[in-house]
Amino acid sequence: MPLFAALIYAPDSAHAPDATPEDIKECDDHAGELLAADSMLVAYALTPREYAVSVRVEGSTPGPFVDTGQIVAGFYVIEATDLDEAVRIAATNPVARTPGSGVEVRPVHSGGVIRAPRE
Repeated sequence: MPLFAALIYAPDSAHAPDATPEDIKECDDHAGELLAADSMLVAYALTPREYAVSVRVEGSTPGPFVDTGQIVAGFYVIEATDLDEAVRIAATNPVARTPGSGVEVRPVHSGGVIRAPRE
């Protein structure tokens, strides 16, 4: 079955210091729904923007790659029959309903797990 990456764009990570318990629960509940539907293969929430470093040929700078007010706050990989189904799945993400945030869905071209993380 085809794989799709769902890139979560938001003003900051759901796990930022000012994230409320309700924010975190809403994200966790959504992840639980995707797991129950057997749609999600992997998911990662990223740290808040102040931990980002952008690396360029011109040199490294603190912060996200492009400061548009949104950052890649996380991503997950889902299985879906086609792009339309992947978009329907991604549209259930709470971030997709949050002003100033969104979810970008892109087909995965290639790749996969290379090895398990070190302990």
